[in-house]
Amino acid sequence: MTPDGATPTPVPAPASTSVTANGAGGSGASRARVLIYTAAPSEEPGAVEEAYHQISRDLAGTPGLLGNELLRATDDPAAFVVMSEWESLAAFRSWEEGAAHRGTTAPLRRYQRAPGGRPFGVYEVTAVY
Repeated sequence: MTPDGATPTPVPAPASTSVTANGAGGSGASRARVLIYTAAPSEEPGAVEEAYHQISRDLAGTPGLLGNELLRATDDPAAFVVMSEWESLAAFRSWEEGAAHRGTTAPLRRYQRAPGGRPFGVYEVTAVY
């Protein structure tokens, strides 16, 4: 439901083509979202937020990056998820494989935590409302 009580009308996801093993998709490839799980150490409560802002400034203008958000867990004020949205999986993979990727994201790496053994996840959008 929307804030005014109306039921939202489903909106189909962008047309999607198959994605090959190397991450290349066609021109209609759907958007991709990347989730990075982090936690601020008790001795550095603002560390994740500081690293997020630094990285976000450095990533401004990155081809294919549509934006990102820092989400704080409601049940654990030290737990965060960084969600970035990319115009396609191919755009994300291209940036990820580039030389600047590791250096740009280094400030957040030490705060990553791995729920279920994975400190991050890459997802394609398959439906949108």
